[in-house]
Amino acid sequence: MIEAAAIATLGLFLLSPLAIALRGRASVSGLIYALSILPCLGLVGVGLMGLGDRHSSAMVLPVGLPWIGAHLRLDALTDFFLLVVGIGGAATSLYAIGYGRHEEEPGRVLPFYPGFLGAMALVVLADDAFTFLVAWEVMSLLSWALVMAHHREAEVRAAGLIYLIMAAFGTMALVLAFGLLAGSGGDYAFAAIRSLPRSMPVSIAVAFLVLVGAGSKAGVVPLHLWLPRAHPAAPSHVSALMSGVMTKVAIYAFLRVVFDLIGPLPWMVSPVLILTGVATAVLGIVNAAVADDMKKILAYSTIENVGVIFAAIGLAQAFRADDMPTAAALALSAALFHVFNHMAFKSLLFMSSGAVLTATGRRDLDGLGGLIRRMPVTSFLTLIGVVAISALPPLNGFASEWMVFQTVLQSPQLPQLGLEMLVPAAGGMLALAAALAAAAFVRFYGLGFLGRGRSAEASNAREVDRYMLAAMGGLAALCVLAGLVPALVLDRLAPVVEALTRSRLPVQSAEPWLTVVPVAVARSTYNPLLVCLFIAATASAAAWVVHRAGTRALRRAPAWDCGFPDPSPLTQYGAGSFAQPLRRVLGGVLLRAREEVEMPPPGATVPARHRVIQHDLIWEWAYLPLARGILKVATEANRLQFLTIRRYLAFVMGTLVSLLLVLSIWR
Repeated sequence: MIEAAAIATLGLFLLSPLAIALRGRASVSGLIYALSILPCLGLVGVGLMGLGDRHSSAMVLPVGLPWIGAHLRLDALTDFFLLVVGIGGAATSLYAIGYGRHEEEPGRVLPFYPGFLGAMALVVLADDAFTFLVAWEVMSLLSWALVMAHHREAEVRAAGLIYLIMAAFGTMALVLAFGLLAGSGGDYAFAAIRSLPRSMPVSIAVAFLVLVGAGSKAGVVPLHLWLPRAHPAAPSHVSALMSGVMTKVAIYAFLRVVFDLIGPLPWMVSPVLILTGVATAVLGIVNAAVADDMKKILAYSTIENVGVIFAAIGLAQAFRADDMPTAAALALSAALFHVFNHMAFKSLLFMSSGAVLTATGRRDLDGLGGLIRRMPVTSFLTLIGVVAISALPPLNGFASEWMVFQTVLQSPQLPQLGLEMLVPAAGGMLALAAALAAAAFVRFYGLGFLGRGRSAEASNAREVDRYMLAAMGGLAALCVLAGLVPALVLDRLAPVVEALTRSRLPVQSAEPWLTVVPVAVARSTYNPLLVCLFIAATASAAAWVVHRAGTRALRRAPAWDCGFPDPSPLTQYGAGSFAQPLRRVLGGVLLRAREEVEMPPPGATVPARHRVIQHDLIWEWAYLPLARGILKVATEANRLQFLTIRRYLAFVMGTLVSLLLVLSIWR
């Protein structure tokens, strides 16, 4: 199995030079994307078979560091994330066959796209720190190149610069973490790292370094700033990969180190993870609820979902540290299930935004509307993604978030009073984030697809091609299936959970009607099939009653115009109209949002103006002062280039004396 995974990964890397060799040919775009599907399907097969067999395998390649080589390994955790990479990569590649036809400069995307997929697979397969870090850096650089595909736009260049800085910062944190893990022996193989004894302060330091390194790639607050800038800048199929798959590779890195390589950690680590996850979820969805750009809304929503996953991981760590393996297994199952679900519905929604962009050339909500008539298939598939991401039953987003809240209900068993009080409060904030997510995506779908077209582009849109629809349809079907039969998914996750927590959930597929029973029948159960039947029956009954009881008289009246007699589509509710209540309630604190109205004096012919001003407090209070400080230090240090020879010698002498003093004190 490991050989098949290695061959599939190598095949993805080899497609990059093939794309360069075939550049300029008319059919090269479809060919490269079509060939990328095959290795991704191979990764899916390896993942599914590995989760079924529960066996691990390893191999060593004669590359990398001379004394250790490149170690690759398959285990349950690797199998699951290969499945995520493979499904996301295959669906995105199928979508890109159609989407790539509309790329203005496909040569700036094709050479990097398959290599990006291969680098993500290699990160998951790596079994030594050197191979892991090399693959991680290749993944970062290739994704940066994809973000910069439309580099002629100033906004894209700014997004690429911020992403590159954050990627370098995250890699530096991971290098320090693996340096501490390897110790003075310098054996970077994961097997050797697992066997090394280390003090608790070192383990805690490694955990926080990995939280910074992997969290910067996943988009946790306050390291999320690159994500809402880079995702809208990248081509839509690349955005789907970065949001749906790459952020999950970052979560894999965190789980691999914290739950596998480090060993036991104290319970004090868990409050940091829980609070980080909750802050990420709330801040991400508040920004999504007030954003006007479709892709920016989805990017902020990714931050929210990553926060939910990290909060569940923090709960798993708390229960694990307190020797409560059953509750830890429930929390980790919820986190991994949400990883899978988010890959499916977020990739689907980014593809949907790409379809809208292809058909209209726009992605601003105030320039869309009425697409349900112009693009009926895309609208239906988008509705499935919106229902899933809003955590509404019976789709998959509800199933995994329901399990997260079931984990929160286990908090009274925790022995620490602080955790016993913190976890319910965190659960309340996660519930707030879930409610805001539903509001944000009602706004997303209502403004983008319902009503009347707000622009000529929206009114004249046409449905996209069959490749794009097939990819979106496959992911939509996955959202439905994972929502209706979550028991089958949870049973596939059981080997992963058991490997990391030494426990697992009961076999869910053995329950009647595939009912999910995470704890006990008397405490909590969820049967999505019965819920689906209930929703269908009640909706049908309500429609029948309305039809039978309603009057058959035909009445004609003008449509409600929100108080404006002008029939223009511009009188419909807009993005700002929907966002205003949330912005006024929450934005004043979290975004320092305010509204300004400029009324001209009597007799003036200039129009009145209404402006909304919002602030990114983390950017303004943390990153901008840091950037100014670095610039100031760099400016002062620049003077070292113009010293005289005497001052250079004095500087060198002072440095040597300082180093000798440090060494003498250290000894």
